[in-house]
Amino acid sequence: MVSLNEGLDTCVARPRAGIKAWAGLAVLALPTVLLGLDVTILYLALPALAADLQPSSTQALWIMDAYGFMIAGFLITMGTLGDRIGRRRLLMLGATAFAVASVAAAYAPSADLLILARAALGVAGATLMPSTLALISNLFGDVRQRALAIGVWATMFALGMALGPVVGGVLLAHFWWGAAFLVAVPVVAVLLIAAPLLLPEYRAPRAGRLDLLSVLLSLAAILPAVYGVKELAKAGLGPVPLLALALGALMVAVFVRRQQRLTDPLLDMRLFGSRTFNAALVVLLVGLVGVSGVMLLVTQYLQLVAGLTPLAAGLWMGPPALMMVLAGIMAPLLARRIRPGYVVGAVLVLSTLGYWLLASVEVNASGVGMAIAGFSLVYLGLGTIAALGTDLVVGAAPADKAGSASAMSEMVQELGVALGVALLGSLATLVYRAQVGATLSDGEVAEVAGIVEESLWATVSAGESLPAGVLLEAQQAFTAGLSVTAMVGGIGTFGLALLAVVALRHVGVVGEEEPGAMARESCSP
Repeated sequence: MVSLNEGLDTCVARPRAGIKAWAGLAVLALPTVLLGLDVTILYLALPALAADLQPSSTQALWIMDAYGFMIAGFLITMGTLGDRIGRRRLLMLGATAFAVASVAAAYAPSADLLILARAALGVAGATLMPSTLALISNLFGDVRQRALAIGVWATMFALGMALGPVVGGVLLAHFWWGAAFLVAVPVVAVLLIAAPLLLPEYRAPRAGRLDLLSVLLSLAAILPAVYGVKELAKAGLGPVPLLALALGALMVAVFVRRQQRLTDPLLDMRLFGSRTFNAALVVLLVGLVGVSGVMLLVTQYLQLVAGLTPLAAGLWMGPPALMMVLAGIMAPLLARRIRPGYVVGAVLVLSTLGYWLLASVEVNASGVGMAIAGFSLVYLGLGTIAALGTDLVVGAAPADKAGSASAMSEMVQELGVALGVALLGSLATLVYRAQVGATLSDGEVAEVAGIVEESLWATVSAGESLPAGVLLEAQQAFTAGLSVTAMVGGIGTFGLALLAVVALRHVGVVGEEEPGAMARESCSP
């Protein structure tokens, strides 16, 4: 029987954590919430930002997901770097850089500069995410306490994602869109004061030097693949995106080959020898693709179709946030009695129902209630996989590899968010343009075709200058895109539920101690 803490170094009895450790967890929650906020806080701010900076549809997508893609690109490097120079030190350095980049984003005068600032935020965020998660493994040695602590951590990140639209709505009601980024400054200030007092420092005892060639290879593998995905989502099949994807795949092979030869690799490939580790990564990746894709559409539906103000739309996102918090706390507790694979599978079935409700949303008075009910079930699944999936990944690695394992967990989640926005967002755009194209055929309507086909927010911004009925047609087309995207997300989520039950059925309930191969190796002198 392989337990949830498969691979954890259990050679020495680990004491239960005290009050200081839980206070340290509260400190780690600060950057965790902040990182979640930065993923989604622009969802409601996007219409106001678009009116100010006038980005193209491609620039708007890059503004949304450059952050997540850059985090995904640098997480492996930063996770290993934290093991070498100190996890707390990297956390504090990264937090300072994050605050500086946030100020740059808040006052960006153009769409291109905002994209650059968001990319810088992603690089800084990559230093924070594995550091926070890896430090939890230092604070909590007891398996059940660690599982609950990771559940709280995952809930804080998910809560940040959920509160992004709420906070964004409140800020937009009183300030300009750039204020959404300035939230980071006071949070970082508190972190820099509290971290030295409550967080331990940790360096891997046998960590070698950082292999710079491996760093370059990891970027050469991820960034061309990112570009290829973006181009495929925007323009379909073509020689340039296919070449970029092929180059990314080639660099992945070169990167893996080098890691297998190094004594101190950037990423220990033995981690992938664990079936639990691999299955949990797939659950996190696919689950986040569906959630992030529909999240962007739901927040736009509330404003651009239902006509809610940013503040009202943000408040409507409160119930899904509560469902996520409930799942993040309750899932680790349920996993003490029920195998985690079964818990994940059952909740993802409920999420499938949520996607079905989203696919049934229409342009009418009941649309808001159905959208929120469906999205609440979707978020219930997100909270569960974020908590249990992350603990499965971290628990499958020995203590001195916690940084690398944490980085992989976060990389697939960030990549899932970015891919969801790029792929499912592009799918919704294709449906939208196909729907409105039929109504923009001749006469006065044809003159505004460029505006309407660009996006729904461009159509709403045009307002009264549009011919009668065009706005309603555009709203119906957008809702059709939401429906198709939700159906795709629902199918993927149901398949993921089956995968979780089958691939994770061997994982025992939380607290069953049985170290894996890597843990036994790490215990040897």
